[in-house]
Amino acid sequence: MKNCFFIAAAALMMASCANHEETTTLTKSGLNPEDFVAEVDGKNVGLYTLTNANGLEACITNYGGRVVSLMVPDKNGEFVDVVLGHDSIADYINVDGNFGALIGRYGNRINQGHFSICGREYQLPQNNYGHCLHGGPKGFHHSVWDVTNVTDSTLSLALMSPDGEAGFPGNVNVEVVYTLTHDNALDIAYKATTDSTTILNLTNHSYFNLSGDPSHDILDEIVWFDAEGFTPIDSTFMTTGEILSVVGTPFDFTVAKPVGQDINADDEQLANGMGYDHNMVLNSNRDVNAPAAYIIDPSTGIKMDVYTTEPGIQFYVGNFLDGTVTGKKGIAYPKRAAICMESQHFPDSPNKSQWPSVIVRPGETYTSNCTYKFSVAE
Repeated sequence: MKNCFFIAAAALMMASCANHEETTTLTKSGLNPEDFVAEVDGKNVGLYTLTNANGLEACITNYGGRVVSLMVPDKNGEFVDVVLGHDSIADYINVDGNFGALIGRYGNRINQGHFSICGREYQLPQNNYGHCLHGGPKGFHHSVWDVTNVTDSTLSLALMSPDGEAGFPGNVNVEVVYTLTHDNALDIAYKATTDSTTILNLTNHSYFNLSGDPSHDILDEIVWFDAEGFTPIDSTFMTTGEILSVVGTPFDFTVAKPVGQDINADDEQLANGMGYDHNMVLNSNRDVNAPAAYIIDPSTGIKMDVYTTEPGIQFYVGNFLDGTVTGKKGIAYPKRAAICMESQHFPDSPNKSQWPSVIVRPGETYTSNCTYKFSVAE
C-alpha cells in the first residue's frame, strides 16, 4: 500500500511538472506567457499568440489590446522582433506608455479636452499640455478587453465603454480583430456602434524598429508617404487647423528618404514637435488598396507597407523616449528608438469642421482598417 502511495505521488508530480513545462513554453520572441497571467479590474488578462504558415508570430495581450511582440523574417530568413514592449503584464501596468496599445475613444489630441455635439458641451480629461490625449489617462490602452474569439491566426477583442466614461457621450461597443494573414501582414479591423451621438477615432500605437535592435535609433530607416500635406502644430502639439504642403519642407517623404536626413533641420514645425510628431494628410485620390506609407530598414532589409482606410497617419519617431524605460530583454529604449504609424482621422477634428468628421450616430457602424504588411525590400 505504501509503495502504491509513492508511485501515485510520483506520477502526480510528473504530471504536474509536465503541465508546468507546457504552460511555460516560451514564444518565438522569448516571452513567457505566464508573465502575462493576472487579474486586472476583476478581469482575467493573458497573452495570445498568433501564427501563420510562414512562421510569423504576433503576441498580443488583452490588457489594452497591446501588440507585445511581432516576429518577421529579415533578408537572411532570420526572424526578428520588430516592435517595442515589455516582458510582463506588471510592466505594462506600472510603466506609463502606449507600447502596442489600442487607443480610444479618441486617438491623438482634442484641444483643451473640449468639444460639442448637437449644442451640448463635453469636457474630457486634460492630460497633455492642457489637451486630451488618446482618450485621457485611462483610455482604452488601460482597459481589459474581452476575448470573444481566438484561432491560430486571429484574435477578436471586445469592449463596452459606458456613457460618460472619461466624459465621452454614449454607450459604445467596440470590436477589434487582429489577423495574421497568409501574406505576412498584421491586419487590424475596427468596428463600433453607439446608442447616442458621439465621436470616435480608434488606432493602434505600436512602436516599430525594423532592425530588431531597439537599443539603436531608427534614423537610418527609410520612410515614404503617399502624402503631399501635413497638419502643423503649435508648441503644445495642438494642430492649428491648417494643412500645409510638404513641398520644400522636411516633411516631404513623397520620395523615400532616411528619417534622420532632415530631422535636425532649422524648421519651426520640427522644433514644435521635437522632431516628427505630426499627422500626415494622405492624398485623397489614393487607392486604399495600395500602401499609404512604408518603412525599410537597410540592415535587415525588412519592409513594412502600411495600408489604411483612414485619411491620415500620425508619424511619430519616439522623440520622448530617453533611455529611462526598460523594455523586453532588459533593453533601455533610447531617444528615437522606434517609428509609430498611427492610422487616424486628423487631431482635434471635433473642433475643426473643415476636416473629415469623426461623429458617429445611433444606427451607424464605425469601421476602420489598418494593415502592416511585411516583406524583404528588393
